[in-house]
Amino acid sequence: MHLTLQQLKLFESVVRNNSFTRAAEELHLTQPAVSIQIKRLEEQVGMPLFEQVGKKIFPTAVGEELAQASKDILGRLEELKNTVDNLQGSVQGPLRVSVVTTAKYFIPHLLGAFLQQYPDVEPSFNFSNRAAVIQRLTDNLDDFVVMGQIPDSKNLEAYPFLENILVVIAHPAHPLAQKKNVALEELVKHRFLVREADSGTRMVVDRMLNKHGLALEPYMELGSSEAIKQGVMAGLGLGVLSLHSLLLERDAGKLVVLNAEGFPIKRRWYAVHLKGKKLSLAGRTFLDFILTNSERLLHDTAGLAVAEQEARPSAKKRTRQSKSARPSS
Repeated sequence: MHLTLQQLKLFESVVRNNSFTRAAEELHLTQPAVSIQIKRLEEQVGMPLFEQVGKKIFPTAVGEELAQASKDILGRLEELKNTVDNLQGSVQGPLRVSVVTTAKYFIPHLLGAFLQQYPDVEPSFNFSNRAAVIQRLTDNLDDFVVMGQIPDSKNLEAYPFLENILVVIAHPAHPLAQKKNVALEELVKHRFLVREADSGTRMVVDRMLNKHGLALEPYMELGSSEAIKQGVMAGLGLGVLSLHSLLLERDAGKLVVLNAEGFPIKRRWYAVHLKGKKLSLAGRTFLDFILTNSERLLHDTAGLAVAEQEARPSAKKRTRQSKSARPSS
């Protein structure tokens, strides 16, 4: 069989995406071009590689074998390229990273600073929801992924590199906007715009409320942090977002950070890859770069300090509360 690397790449992408269309988008080709190459590949093999059941396609038995062979061949070539790059000592070539959508507000800034130092690196970044990023992590498709909530697995290496501060936000005219130390019991009575159930932010907030015997009744479930932010600015309800995603809107007075009990919730952002993975030189260098420089490049000291101060009761307020809680003599 005279198979080409391009045919193997196309075939592997079709199998992984379960779609000719998505494979074409991933490889920046037209769908007919992908179909023609797969047809030629089938002619080389002499057997059908896919079968269609309803509207879905599935690899045949020989298709499964070819998919595994394609993955092995392409993986070995990637290892060879990484070895050559390491021997040359030059940071260049592909850099593949998948990122949860909330991190899109700061990752491009880190990448921009990195590319100023290493202009020969060719970045390919995939921004998606947590479930899709975890799938790419499982399939080992990237140098590493960036997320805030690590999957429960012993087969992962995780590197914390930046503080992730979660705050409650509201429209400036919301009844809670000017209140201090809003109790959680009062907070959950209001309408909330939330992410999907498997979102990292959603899980962290639900876990915190559960510890207090409380739960949110979502008013609207939205698929992105940007949608929640726009909904809050439109007065549809409250939301919980990472502070990195809303500094501009807060400073412009389009929304406010609430002073609420239990907030801010301080987490970390993590770079994650499978244990034992051999990173490319570009991947390893970018990982070292964000571990070393992210706080310096991104930490808006004044902005974060203001938000944290707004989100917690003052010392005087806490003292008055403490005194009022004491029994009279």
